Amino acid sequence: MEDDELEQIRARRMAELRGQSGAAGGSSMGGLPAGMTGGKKDDEEKAKKSQMEEMRRTMLIQILDGEARERLSRIAMVKADKARAVEDLLIRMAQGGQVRSKITEKQLIELLEQVNQQTKTETKIVYNRRRYDDSDDDDYGL
Repeated sequence: MEDDELEQIRARRMAELRGQSGAAGGSSMGGLPAGMTGGKKDDEEKAKKSQMEEMRRTMLIQILDGEARERLSRIAMVKADKARAVEDLLIRMAQGGQVRSKITEKQLIELLEQVNQQTKTETKIVYNRRRYDDSDDDDYGL
């Protein structure tokens, strides 16, 4: 009797989770059913994270013109951390009211140069050479 009730509860819960994942456009991970990937907290965190990324993308679309967006996406392919820093800077500038019109590619290049100067790390190479006090004649035992 308890087994039947437990199976019914499980079936209802699985139907709910499938309905939620279908509405959100999500898919199952690794062949597991949609509800078996981690629980409600994980699903909420994923939803919140994806919503934040979507808001970020829409803000960048509003801030940047087409050529600047294209350049930034090319930079993101090579150096994701640098592109993320520039995106953060652009969003902060927009929220602070410093952006009055769409950022052009030329303005984006100037921002990139500023970020490069801030994050520039100087590479220093030090050579440690070994010094020997013995001469060449001593090596052969002459």
